[in-house]
Amino acid sequence: MKLKKVVASMCIAALSVASLAGCSSKPADDSANQGETPQEKVTLQIGFENSMTEPVGQALQKWADLLAEKSEGSMEIVLYPDSQLGNKTDLIDSMLLGENVATLADGAFYADYGVPDFGIVFGPFLFDDWDQCWTLIESDWYKEQEGKLEEKGLKILASNWAYGARHTLTNKPVNTVDDLAGMKIRVPSNQIQSLGFDVLGAASTGMSLGDVYQALQTKTIDGAENPLATLYGRKLHEVAQYLILDAHVLNFTTWVCSNDWFNSLTEEQQNLLLETGKEAGIYNNEIQQDAEAEYLQMMKDEGVTVVEPTEEVMNGFREKARAFYDMGDKFGWSEGLYDTVRAAMGAE
Repeated sequence: MKLKKVVASMCIAALSVASLAGCSSKPADDSANQGETPQEKVTLQIGFENSMTEPVGQALQKWADLLAEKSEGSMEIVLYPDSQLGNKTDLIDSMLLGENVATLADGAFYADYGVPDFGIVFGPFLFDDWDQCWTLIESDWYKEQEGKLEEKGLKILASNWAYGARHTLTNKPVNTVDDLAGMKIRVPSNQIQSLGFDVLGAASTGMSLGDVYQALQTKTIDGAENPLATLYGRKLHEVAQYLILDAHVLNFTTWVCSNDWFNSLTEEQQNLLLETGKEAGIYNNEIQQDAEAEYLQMMKDEGVTVVEPTEEVMNGFREKARAFYDMGDKFGWSEGLYDTVRAAMGAE
């Protein structure tokens, strides 16, 4: 008799589970009829060349934390530092195939991907100060460039990230622009940055950031340029111990992903990604500024000879750089682009 009761109880329980399962599947069927699908966790993989100890790595972790919190766990960012997902070009090519990846990129790369006017933001000595950068990214001109980039398959998620002023680290002294003559200086592999250094008299050499330490060590190259956080974070000062604070580019950077992938998200998801990216950018800029003085002092403490150029020396750099802005035809720039951008950034 007891056995019959147990069996009966099991049958009732099974029927209850089946009944509940039927009820839980009904909304999904209804939503399917309405053209909707059950929400799955959205994952964005961010690959980048920097280490997690650099300010940009810390700010990316902030972005990941903010997105997870504000999406209540329905969205996530997975970070791949130190070029674990490949170089910038590999990642951008993956985006053009619609994959859920993002990376750090700049106007110089966007010029190579079909939006030539974007490249000017990486021109040498374009900006006088950081405020001009932040004015520019809110301008109609900048929004127009973003739209053109989307037509090419790439979506900018955030532009308000200061990567840092880019300086030049070499294995022999550079005290004036003339000292750069013939020196092989590593730059990211794009036309804008290559020619931007060539006009200063150097012989630019494009290569992945991950290869720079060994190239300096073997004297395949004579120097490299980057913000202090990256120069120190990659330990390049161990194999090149002369630094000139030329600030040839005030490097604000952007985070870019596949436009097709972005458009596959709901409007709410898109807004969460954009809002948290901008909030993380503000955090990045705070820690970036605090870190620069610390990195500079650590480099001095570790034997780096630092040149802080006079205004006269800087004028020599700027004079050489003017030739870059006469190359508009080579870059495919719009007529009068330099003046257009200077006006958009609020420069006098």
